[in-house]
Amino acid sequence: MSSSFALSPSTPFLKSRKLPNGNPNNRIYKFNPIRLSSFPKKSQDLTSIHGVSASLCPRSSSPLRSSSSSFPTWTSVPSLVSDRGTKDNFKIKATPVPESAGETEKSSSLMQTLQLGSLFGLWYLFNIYFNIYNKQTLKVFPYPVTITTFQFVVGTVLVTLMWTFNLHKKPKITTSQLVAILPLAVVHTMGNLFTNMSLGKVAVSFTHTIKAMEPFFSVLLSSMFLGEMPTLWVVSSLLPIVGGVALASMTEASFNWAGFWSAMASNVTFQSRNVLSKKFMVKKEASLDNITLFSIITIMSLFLLAPVALLMEGVKFTPAYLQSAGLNVKEVFVRALLAGLCFHAYQQVSYMILQRVSPVTHSVGNCVKRVVVIVTSVLFFRTPVSPINSLGTGIALAGVFLYSRVKGIKPKPKAA
Repeated sequence: MSSSFALSPSTPFLKSRKLPNGNPNNRIYKFNPIRLSSFPKKSQDLTSIHGVSASLCPRSSSPLRSSSSSFPTWTSVPSLVSDRGTKDNFKIKATPVPESAGETEKSSSLMQTLQLGSLFGLWYLFNIYFNIYNKQTLKVFPYPVTITTFQFVVGTVLVTLMWTFNLHKKPKITTSQLVAILPLAVVHTMGNLFTNMSLGKVAVSFTHTIKAMEPFFSVLLSSMFLGEMPTLWVVSSLLPIVGGVALASMTEASFNWAGFWSAMASNVTFQSRNVLSKKFMVKKEASLDNITLFSIITIMSLFLLAPVALLMEGVKFTPAYLQSAGLNVKEVFVRALLAGLCFHAYQQVSYMILQRVSPVTHSVGNCVKRVVVIVTSVLFFRTPVSPINSLGTGIALAGVFLYSRVKGIKPKPKAA
């Protein structure tokens, strides 16, 4: 609340006393602060709109005014700021933090959480449908090299459209960068090819159970080529992974060695990609983020695998060949196309998530994704699963989850 003070001889605020000689003009004013009164509201102009605005009295109503030599009236208005250098009217405005600032931050945080949750949901959904449509296609068209090449064709078309319509900035790549990316493209191509070879031979659930061995090969290759020695916690987490996969393999109804070794080869190649990306680090400029890197690798994989597909399997993915094999051409093409779209989409979303979360969080999400894919594939394809097989799969996945947690634990520095 703001108040104004009025000083007047009619009150004992300033009390006069006559001198002994009796001259009425000779007076002594004695300060006696007893009474105060609220200043009239017409001299007060205080408003508040997201802050404080104060308008003081004009010059005619200065803090100290005399209308006569006998000082009939004194007026004092408290100043909000120093009077130095102040003439005429002035205003003071202060903008405090709005009360809605906290609510805005909470709303922004909620939106980010919902967006991240949506990306994880899409990641799992695209992966589920990729495995279902891919398995259905490979069942009737057992040519994994051709199918993998077709998936890279779909990915290349999507990347081209993305760059054409400026959905993602088209990068400027140098020759030295392409040379550095080439080894990554080679192992990426081989990893996806081996995965499709395994999916064509064994059940989806068994392929993903074997692929749970990825942490084991990651630790092995990192220690061999990068000199990164694992901690005791990391080694301990690998034991249930190896044991669980072994238990699931012994009791797998669809087990065959071609499918088993293809999945193992997929583990080795994908983890080699991670080791190579560390050992031969690609120079990242502003235009070369994770999504751009994946897009370039997809295009390079197409050029690497297309000649191999022609040499190994020939031109078989044609309407004439499919009809001669007694297959429904439309059905095979639609399923292969959907598998290719989901294949590119789930990997693209995976990189988008990796840009928003830590590698440990991404690893935990990947572990959960594998569980979701195994369960949905068992239910969709009605894969026969024995209790011991389920136990082995569960132990392996628990080991993967444990590995993803202990991987982020840094060893304590040794005391000097």
